[in-house]
Amino acid sequence: PQVARRPNNRAGLYQAQGHYAEAGPLYQRSLVIAEKVLGPEHPDLAKSLNNLAELYRAQGKYAEAEPLYQRSLVIWEKALGPEHPDVAKSLNNLAGLYKTQGRYAEAEPLYQRSLAILEKALGPEHPHVAGSLNNLAALYRDQGHYAEAEPFYKRALAISEKALGPAHPNLAPTLNGLGVVFRETSRYDDAGAHFRRALNILETAVGSDHPNVAFVLNDLALLRVAEGRYSEAEPLYARALTIREKTLDPEHPDLATSLENYAALLRKTARADEAERLEARAKAIRATSE
Repeated sequence: PQVARRPNNRAGLYQAQGHYAEAGPLYQRSLVIAEKVLGPEHPDLAKSLNNLAELYRAQGKYAEAEPLYQRSLVIWEKALGPEHPDVAKSLNNLAGLYKTQGRYAEAEPLYQRSLAILEKALGPEHPHVAGSLNNLAALYRDQGHYAEAEPFYKRALAISEKALGPAHPNLAPTLNGLGVVFRETSRYDDAGAHFRRALNILETAVGSDHPNVAFVLNDLALLRVAEGRYSEAEPLYARALTIREKTLDPEHPDLATSLENYAALLRKTARADEAERLEARAKAIRATSE
C-alpha cells in the first residue's frame, strides 16, 4: 500500500499544478498496485479510483471518469456506511461530473445528500460544508437560478473566510461563482470586485498559469464584454486561451469555450476573419466530444 501511495501523492502534486499529462500515468500505476494488494473492495482503492476520475474530469474525459466515480461510491458506501464523510465526497464528485455534462436533474439529489451528510457529521460551520454549499450554488447558477444560488454562495463564503482565512485558495471558486451571479444580475461593480479577489488569491496560491486562473479570467472577460469594455476584455480572453492551450488536452471542452468566447468578441469588433478561424477550431473540438 505504501508503494501505491507514492505515485498517487506525486500525481496529486502534478494535478494541483495543472500538469495533467504527468499525473495520469502515476494515478494509473497507483490504482493497479492498490487493486492487486488491497483487493477490489478496499476503501483505499476507492480513493485511487476517485483520484483518477477527478483527473479525467479535469481533462474533459467524462465518459472515462463516470464509471470510476460510480465504482468508488459503491465501495465507500459498503465499507464505511451511507453517512460517512467519504461517501459525501464521492457523491459530490459524481454530481460535479453530471453538472459539467448538463445532467442537472441527476446532479441535484447527489449534491443535496452530500450536504446533509456533511452537516450532520461535521457540523454546519466546517470548511467541507462550505465546499458542498458552493457546489450546490454552482448547480443553480448554471441553470440560471440566480436567486437560489446567491444565498448558498454567501453562506459558503462566510464559512470559508472564518475557518480558512481571507486568502485561502478554497475561497476562489465561491468568489468567482458569486461574481457570475452578480454579473448575470447586472451588479457589475460587485462582480468585478469578486472576480479580481478570486484572481489575486489563485495567482498567489497556484501560480499565474494554472487552469483555474483561466476560469476566472474568462468570467472577468465576459463581465467586461457585458459592460462594453471590449479593449479590456480581449487581453483577458487571450491570456485564458493561452493557459488552456498550454495546460489542457487539445480536445478539452474548456478550450472550445475559450475559443468561442474570444471569437464572439472578435465579431463584436469587426474582425470576422479572425473569429472564423477560432470558431472552426472550437467546432472541431466540440465534434470530438459528441
